[in-house]
Amino acid sequence: LMRPLQGPRGRSAVVGTVTLCLAAGWALQTPGGVSLVVPQPNINATVAQNILLSVEYSCRGVATIEWKHVSSWGTTSIVEWRSGNYVNISTVYKDRVTTFENGSIQLRNVGMRDAGYYFVTVTEEHGTNAYGTIIVNVYEIIYEDLHFVAVLFTFLAAVSAILICLMWLCNKSLHLFQKKTTHKLTASTTEEIELETIEC
Repeated sequence: LMRPLQGPRGRSAVVGTVTLCLAAGWALQTPGGVSLVVPQPNINATVAQNILLSVEYSCRGVATIEWKHVSSWGTTSIVEWRSGNYVNISTVYKDRVTTFENGSIQLRNVGMRDAGYYFVTVTEEHGTNAYGTIIVNVYEIIYEDLHFVAVLFTFLAAVSAILICLMWLCNKSLHLFQKKTTHKLTASTTEEIELETIEC
């Protein structure tokens, strides 16, 4: 006959046995599982800038990392590599991409066509996958517009200066004309008075 375990000793033995079984089950589990973190899912860049598409993955086995670019121009494979092994960079991106051990890539000298969605897939050797997406917006610095604004501002400043000079000249001319008119009126009034005096 078996007696049930009693008291605190019996309870701790049961908890210990269950914990041991769970730990053994976890250790004997087939290796697998991959996690992926994308710290910056949205990137704004200007033309000719270098950008870092940053991710961080972790897995028990060896992983294969693949990056693709999707935009209105279509889907392009950028790079694929296996950690510690080969790196296969697409010919379109040959001189523009640097890969990092954590799964990130750096893209140099971006252009307007580099805007769009960047998809990263991390595949562990046992077949489990993790996916991440980064949206990249590329803006063009329009120097022509800035040049136009600068030229327009200079032109308006010059026109304003000319108008101020013309107004000053007009004002001076008006004062001289008023002085001459006043002088003539005074002279003609004096002549009239003299004539009246002579006639009398």
